[in-house]
This record gives sequence, structure tokens and C-alpha cells, in this order.
Amino acid sequence: MSEPGEAVRSTAARSRNPIRRLYDWVLRWADRPSGPAALVGLAAAEAVFFPIPPDVLLIPLCLGRPKHAFRFALLCTLGSVGGALLGYWAGSTLYETVGRPILQLYGYGEVYQRVGELYRQNLVLALGSAGFTPIPYKVFTIAAGGFKVPLGAFVAISAVSRGGRFFIVAGLLRLFGEPMRDFIDRYFNVLSVLLVVLIIAGFLVVRWALGGS
Repeated sequence: MSEPGEAVRSTAARSRNPIRRLYDWVLRWADRPSGPAALVGLAAAEAVFFPIPPDVLLIPLCLGRPKHAFRFALLCTLGSVGGALLGYWAGSTLYETVGRPILQLYGYGEVYQRVGELYRQNLVLALGSAGFTPIPYKVFTIAAGGFKVPLGAFVAISAVSRGGRFFIVAGLLRLFGEPMRDFIDRYFNVLSVLLVVLIIAGFLVVRWALGGS
């Protein structure tokens, strides 16, 4: 049993950690009726312009209600594919006013043509990899519209890759349930660093792959 002083120090440390406070806030939000709707909105926004992946909310939702984990994964997939369609539209119809500024915001304005080359080389591999991994998906949704990727193929590949990612996460959380919540709580600082590393690595992979000649 921990001493009272240790509990106070632990609480103080948690209050000083902004990422920890955000995590605790998201966990409280996940228990609210608006949590699933927020998940859909976050997944959609991430596929167009938002830098934070929807897994950040999907995980606490699944941990809070493991029996609904696959429903949350489905909502996350639907939101992400819906956002992907918005990104596609921004690339195909509003590239100069919307699509290009978003790409430039993340430093990808100069690699636009390279994305098109990747699509021409192997559409399934390029788009599927972007949908399943931490690679920033928004770059590929906007470029898909700009390079007139067939809409049916775009939706199908997006649904399979995004759905595969989210359902795997949900399945693991449903399988392990409360022990996984305890694991995340105990090793949160390490996991939060890994999450940031994955996000940064995704951006670096795109910059390296798309910046190549």
C-alpha cells in the first residue's frame, strides 16, 4: 500500500503533465453520450487537415465500454472514410484554395507530383499503406482527388485500410479489456512518447518517400 505522501506526489505529477491531463479528460469524455459523435468528427477531421489520429479517442472509448469496441471501430472507420471523401473533394475541386494550403501547412506542397507517381505505380500499396499506418492520411486523400484516382477504388481501399487499422485496435482492447486500461495507466508516460514518435515518424516517412527523386 502506498504512503499518503506518494499519492500526493503522484497526483501533483499528473496535474503538471499536460498530456496526462488531456488523456484523463478524454477518458471522462469517452463516458459521455457525445463520445461516439466526437470520435466520428475527429476521424473525419484527421483525414482532411487535423494532425492528431482518431486512435487517441478510440482507445479510451473501447477501454470504457469494451463490449461496444467494434461499434466504435465502425464509427471511426465511417468518419475517416467520410473525411477522406472531403479530402478527395478538396483535391479535385478546391485544390488551389483548400487542398494546396493544407499540404503546404504540413510541408508537402513540393511533393504533390511524387504522390501522383506513387498512385500510378501502385494505387493499392500507396493508399493502403497511408490508411493503415501512422503516415499522414490527409496528404494522400487530397492528392487522390487532385490526380483523379477512381472514386470507387479510393473509397474501397480507404475503407479496408482504415477499417483494418481501427478494428485491430478495437479487437485487442476488447480482448484484454481492463488489464489493458491498467497497463496504459501504469506506463502512460512511455506510451505517450511512443505515440508522438509514431506521429513524427509518419511525417518523416512521407517527407522522405515523397521527396525522393
